[in-house]
Amino acid sequence: MNDSEPLIRWGWIGDHAGELADYTGVHLRLGLLPVLFGLIISIPLGILCHRWRWLYPPVLTVNNILYSIPSLALFMIFVKYTGLTERTVMIPLTLYTLSVLVPNVVDGLASVPEPVRQAAIAMGFGPVRRVVQVELPIAVPVVIAGVRVAAVSSISLVAVGQLIGQGGLGYYITRGLQLDFPTPIVTAIALIMLLALTTDALLVLAQRLLTPWSRSKVTTS
Repeated sequence: MNDSEPLIRWGWIGDHAGELADYTGVHLRLGLLPVLFGLIISIPLGILCHRWRWLYPPVLTVNNILYSIPSLALFMIFVKYTGLTERTVMIPLTLYTLSVLVPNVVDGLASVPEPVRQAAIAMGFGPVRRVVQVELPIAVPVVIAGVRVAAVSSISLVAVGQLIGQGGLGYYITRGLQLDFPTPIVTAIALIMLLALTTDALLVLAQRLLTPWSRSKVTTS
């Protein structure tokens, strides 16, 4: 790269705006679907771990072991079974979310005051109804805190998937490195950061909408 060359060529961004939008959509799908799948797995698994506390340590250990495996190594393991497809990226990212989401579901359920739980039992709520209508709504702030961490982490890790040809905006990072051209690299990084910040802000908004009582508490104080 020539020292006099600008870091960003705005003309290049304008010429590739449509392509950038397509890759941004792919990146968002690859980053957020694993969080959704992880949440679908984590909620029932967290409920079981909260109900039977002996189950929690082994589940947490397995999740932490999976999280400790480098993403590229995990991608390579799954390539053998799922090929160079989006599933090869999304399955490992889903597994990574469990190490964050399962503890947050368990902690969220543990944060439910015992008098509230006893009141639900006294009103005739069965175990399933009590969890769905009473305990999970109260646990929402703690659970969404975990979802925020998982979502931002997943969006950032998608770019690594480009090393197997499925990385969304990571395409521009590797392409820029190959061509010694910084504009695609800077643009991709900026878009990934924007996706992460926007997703985090939307999750904060979702939490406020799902927990109106917390807003009224803040207003009162």
